[in-house]
Amino acid sequence: MRKEDKGLIIEKLGETLKQYPHFYLVDVTGLDAARTSALRRTCFKNEVKMVLVKNTLLHKAFEASEIDFEPLYGVLKGTTAVIFSQVANAPAKMLKDVISKNPKGVTTPALKAAYAEEGFYVGADQLDALCAIKSKNEVIAEIVALLQSPAKNVVSALQSGANTIHGVLKTLGEKAE
Repeated sequence: MRKEDKGLIIEKLGETLKQYPHFYLVDVTGLDAARTSALRRTCFKNEVKMVLVKNTLLHKAFEASEIDFEPLYGVLKGTTAVIFSQVANAPAKMLKDVISKNPKGVTTPALKAAYAEEGFYVGADQLDALCAIKSKNEVIAEIVALLQSPAKNVVSALQSGANTIHGVLKTLGEKAE
């Protein structure tokens, strides 16, 4: 590969790193063409972008970035695919599903590391932690539900109280006659 081509790839990777706030480094060593194609289709369905990249070029793109990706340097070995996403937990859930469908004895694809929610997750054992990360929309929905809950309680208490007071006043009014 020519030096100009490498520079262009590094520049493109840098732009992609800026465009997507979350990415996963996945070991795809030993995947045949059919399983690689199936993984790409799954990525497309889950609205994530998968790119196979040379480790040295990715390392140089990390070095050129404004963010210090040094914790990820150690996992840049073997065949690496980078999965980019706008939602932090989407690739983790997708990977967990793909791995669960693997035939016995097949260990790829496997999580090497991830950069999600401005944090580093190194190792395949971090997949469950990444799945547990809540997306922005999930957090907003929880906050809205929490905010609505006390208001609903107050409104229902006032309504039941109004009915009770109305009932008491009506009974007292009828007794006076």
